[in-house]
Amino acid sequence: MLYLDAAATDAVRREALEAAWPYLTGVFGNPSSHHSAGEAAAAGLADARSRVASVLGARRSDVTFTSGGSEAANLAIKGLALANPRGKHLVTSPIEHEAVLGSIDHLRRVHGFEVSFVTPSADGTITPEALREELREDTTLVSLAYANNEVGAVSDVPALAEEAHRVGALLHTDAVQAAGWLDLRGLGADALTISGHKLGAPKGIGAAIIRGRLPLEPLVHGGGQEGGRRSGTENVAFAVALATALELAESEREDTAARLAPLRDAFMARVLAAYEGALVTGPTAGATRADHPPTAERPDRRLPGHASFCFPGTSGESVLLDLEEHGVIASSGSACAAGSDEPSHVLTALGIPREVAQTAVRFSFPRGADAQTLEAATAAVEQVLDGR
Repeated sequence: MLYLDAAATDAVRREALEAAWPYLTGVFGNPSSHHSAGEAAAAGLADARSRVASVLGARRSDVTFTSGGSEAANLAIKGLALANPRGKHLVTSPIEHEAVLGSIDHLRRVHGFEVSFVTPSADGTITPEALREELREDTTLVSLAYANNEVGAVSDVPALAEEAHRVGALLHTDAVQAAGWLDLRGLGADALTISGHKLGAPKGIGAAIIRGRLPLEPLVHGGGQEGGRRSGTENVAFAVALATALELAESEREDTAARLAPLRDAFMARVLAAYEGALVTGPTAGATRADHPPTAERPDRRLPGHASFCFPGTSGESVLLDLEEHGVIASSGSACAAGSDEPSHVLTALGIPREVAQTAVRFSFPRGADAQTLEAATAAVEQVLDGR
């Protein structure tokens, strides 16, 4: 099987499992307990928090462990908006993950916030100029993703943060898809959220990184764990696994991007050639070449392991089924919306007609993918698309 759906989830890394194992067996105490077993667990949790903070360029006290990316986004968005009431105006975009849009909509429906939506570029990037048009003096919070999960588009978060801060607003960035692929240090965001299972940690762990002493209204009340930001007994083992997977992904990040981006571009070119009328969703291929890797002045606007298309005149689901028969696992988009008959809200917001959006197929490469794997996958895709 050739697994090309890493944007939905990736395999758990052996190193992450081995790091977690002691905290599932011998060191099983409650980290809030004031005895030797609890103190040993608390020490493991503190070490995991420090390691996550180090990779992300944050302070230990900025890191709040959660059950995953969705909870982290809910905590950052609702918590910051409700605790920092300089106004009741929020800004986001129509192509954000459902966890972000759902949190924003909750604030609108239940707490009376107004919401403005930034118009994305046709390739799925969000520009500072587009954000500037939606900001107001009473804007409390802006929430925009670093990298889009469906089309792989990478936005300039430092520039977006600068625009938000110009009017005194806070900026949250959903970095679930970016973590391990892009540099998360020095973004200027007030809050950043990640998910462990996209990185090689188990499902059920994530983190919200919230800058400094910003007031935050908790979602979960109880014993006041996580510095009062998220009550509940912490999942020490999975926090350790997250720290381990994040460190490994960061240590490999530059080499992985340099290796996969040219393979991605070649894959996209061959898929386009295999189906007349195929459309790339998100930034087009050719943003990088093996002899001209991305630089700070000319960054890659697409995640290095991400390729997504629409195949007008066919069915995206039938393409996926045929691909699986040929040993290739891919997806039609966000796993959180799988099973819905509705076309992707991301693609329709980018101006793609509903009937075309329903033909979408997304390929997202695991970090360990190599030329041989992608050659086999490309050949299978060409065979499936041939004659359609």
